[in-house]
Amino acid sequence: MPDDNRIMRVLRRDDLKAVIAIDALVSKQPRDEYYERKFASILNSSHNINSSIVCEIDGRIVGFVMGDIYFGEFGIPETNATIDTIGVHPNFSKRGVASEMLEQFMMNMKVAGVNKVYTLVNWDDFALEKFFAHHKFAPSKRVNLECTVM
Repeated sequence: MPDDNRIMRVLRRDDLKAVIAIDALVSKQPRDEYYERKFASILNSSHNINSSIVCEIDGRIVGFVMGDIYFGEFGIPETNATIDTIGVHPNFSKRGVASEMLEQFMMNMKVAGVNKVYTLVNWDDFALEKFFAHHKFAPSKRVNLECTVM
């Protein structure tokens, strides 16, 4: 564990601005509406289990992992989860924040009874693919299909 005051915890409503700011730095585009919808869904306890986490260092949010748990959706009978968004503030990259958040997320999923965790990576995002491969993610036996709407 690094020497900093690092805390992993469940995402809360008041984390929204910090998550938006980190994502804007990383993605180079504002996605406020996406995160407002995502937070509303994640924090709706009547429809979801909040599986998303943030990393705080010295009281400042420096990273996040957002995902969902599914109980039979898409005709898949086992309990599974997805990771749809992961972000680390650029000033805290290369400090193990993403790896530690992913390890915590996976531990939480195991406790929740999740059998598999899925994520999508653009085919040409070699750094992200390498990161997930380092954490034992491999190509799925399921095929991701798409259709361009015209």
